[in-house]
Amino acid sequence: MTLHTLTIHLSSFTILQRFTSYSLQEGLFPMKEYTTEFLRNIALVSHGGAGKTMLAEAFLHVTGATTRLGKVEDGTAVSDYDEEEQRRKISIYTSVIPIEHRDHKINVLDAPGYTDFVGEMVSALSVADGAVILVDAVAGIEVGTEIAWRYADQFNLPRFIVINKMDRDNADFEKTYAAVEEFIKLNGKRAIKVHLPIGEKQDFKGVVDIIGMKSYMGDGKTTAEIPAELKEAADKSHFELVEAAAEGEDELMEKYLENGSLSDEEMVRGLEDVVYAGTFVPVFCAAGAHEVGAIALLNDIIDLMPSPLHAPKRAAQGKSGDEDLKPSDTEPLAAYVWKTTADPFVGKMTYFRIFSGSIQADAHVWNQNKSADERMSGLHFQRGKEATATKLVHAGDIASVSKLNATATGDTFCDKGHPLTIPTPKFPAALYRVAVAPKTQADAAKISTTLTRLCEEDMTLSWQNDPVTHETVLQGMGDQHIDVAIHRAQTKFQVGLVTREPKVPYREGITKKASGQYRHKKQSGGAGQFGEVHLRIEPLPDTDFEFADELVGMNLSRSYLPPIEKSIRATMEKGAFAGYPMSNVKVIVYDGKEHEVDSKPVAFEIAGREAFKLAVQDAGPVLFEPIMNVRITCPDAHMGDVMSDLNARRGRVQGTEAEHGNTVIIAHVPMAEMLKYTTQIRSLTGGRGYFTMEFDHYEMVPSHITGPIIEAHKKELEAKKEE
Repeated sequence: MTLHTLTIHLSSFTILQRFTSYSLQEGLFPMKEYTTEFLRNIALVSHGGAGKTMLAEAFLHVTGATTRLGKVEDGTAVSDYDEEEQRRKISIYTSVIPIEHRDHKINVLDAPGYTDFVGEMVSALSVADGAVILVDAVAGIEVGTEIAWRYADQFNLPRFIVINKMDRDNADFEKTYAAVEEFIKLNGKRAIKVHLPIGEKQDFKGVVDIIGMKSYMGDGKTTAEIPAELKEAADKSHFELVEAAAEGEDELMEKYLENGSLSDEEMVRGLEDVVYAGTFVPVFCAAGAHEVGAIALLNDIIDLMPSPLHAPKRAAQGKSGDEDLKPSDTEPLAAYVWKTTADPFVGKMTYFRIFSGSIQADAHVWNQNKSADERMSGLHFQRGKEATATKLVHAGDIASVSKLNATATGDTFCDKGHPLTIPTPKFPAALYRVAVAPKTQADAAKISTTLTRLCEEDMTLSWQNDPVTHETVLQGMGDQHIDVAIHRAQTKFQVGLVTREPKVPYREGITKKASGQYRHKKQSGGAGQFGEVHLRIEPLPDTDFEFADELVGMNLSRSYLPPIEKSIRATMEKGAFAGYPMSNVKVIVYDGKEHEVDSKPVAFEIAGREAFKLAVQDAGPVLFEPIMNVRITCPDAHMGDVMSDLNARRGRVQGTEAEHGNTVIIAHVPMAEMLKYTTQIRSLTGGRGYFTMEFDHYEMVPSHITGPIIEAHKKELEAKKEE
């Protein structure tokens, strides 16, 4: 049997099930075994608060996986099982919720909607074969909708849009559908209605399924005829669906032109084609919190979303270039690690998606990124925090394994004899920075290990020791993201951390020539110390440091030049007047005095350091600040506000570019003015603006800003003396 014949056979089988009455399944965990063609991997994505987690709960309850419907506000949702999620009442991490329905397994990836946790959304979409984007029936298209759409585009995923929360006061399906249709059209695709709501607001009691032309009442376990008042609208939508399906295949188009209609099986086959291709986006309606529309939506996920066999093609880096991955158990292994979690009580959990090949329990796999052998001794399917052991994971499936040694997020499992590396997706840059410090001495010993483990789990977190400010800097997507990471360090790794605004890595410099001399004399019984140094300093534009001498005669022996140079280098590293490294200075020692008994290297170290500091005071000392090259993408309507704000931040606009209805502003802005810009740009643009930045060059700090920086340094030194 050919793959195409098998596909048609399976489609007919699932369509036949679609039009039979729904029966409740029992014994969900442990699961039955599902091969590749009976799998669906779907990411639920949206703006925060659109109801993804409650829709996942509805899926679980209506299919008999749970005996009661969990609630986010009560902390009883299967998906939001982390105590931090329950405390904040929002999703922070992506959860895997496998749903069994009509002899298929749908791996639902419930991703967070809040911008700070966008990395979790990217990870979920990177291993999904389709995206279900939820839209609030009252709020309509929101910032998070646009972000979810943009990342679904990045992975070239077919997608559904579900107008959710139809039971809310002020819910308006037609108004929201019009906004959704316009949004989809602006993004180069076409919308098609697959559901019509039966009632709205408190009267929302079911959905009309346009494909099967029948009503699913309540939670969908009972079906009925289409209400008379909706018959005309349903007929019109059905006609539009048939037309869309006919575009899927030439054969279907010919049949449609001949007969003016298609059979239900032909319509689903044609819709599969246009949805897979991304030319059409089906639109549904639901109320997850009351389970209305859940069964009908699950039916359409099975019928219209691709199995791994027909999902967007994936490639991996092999020995001799890119290799296309084939979702078959008999192909070489290629599995991508998209999530890891570490818990001191449960241990390390590693979540992976198999794009090619299969994995058996206790098998040895090769981690290509770490060049390490890993044994898959604890192979599981996850449902929230619950796990069920499995002996085999088929191609296309998503599973987890416990207690691996070397593996981190972004790694690839493969066969050692057939090395493959799946590329990691492109994550947004982490631009919100905080300085972190240990609460206690005991915490200090564990801070590096803990930060590394946090960043291994989350690809949008990063940390570094700043070589200029000597601070430990943690970078994330926003204040909530950092707050969650700090809380996780405390609760999961028992490491206390405190945060503060990071210092800006300024640099000290001079603007003119100057001289300085200093005599160090110490006599307190026994051997004394004596050293006198006369030196000159001058700006050195293209070189960090140069040391020379113009000594003549016998006043100062050249043997004392190395300790003088050593002390000046140390002073420049720590800062001569504001506590920041100094660069671009030439030092010339031209005279000095020594004592035949009391002169020692240490005396000339002190004399050289102090002479240098005195010279700096007269050399027009200045601070230089890092200037960032910033690219801000914002809607055209907000461009004026963003420009005004940049001017207030001492920014200089270098130019603008047009990009898909947005304006990209390119500007040079001091780093000191960008420390909290992540929060500010969201506020200025209603969350629709985002930016990237990278270091460009150093520039002199204006004098009115330099003063307070120097004063702050003096107070810091005084505080240290008092300790």
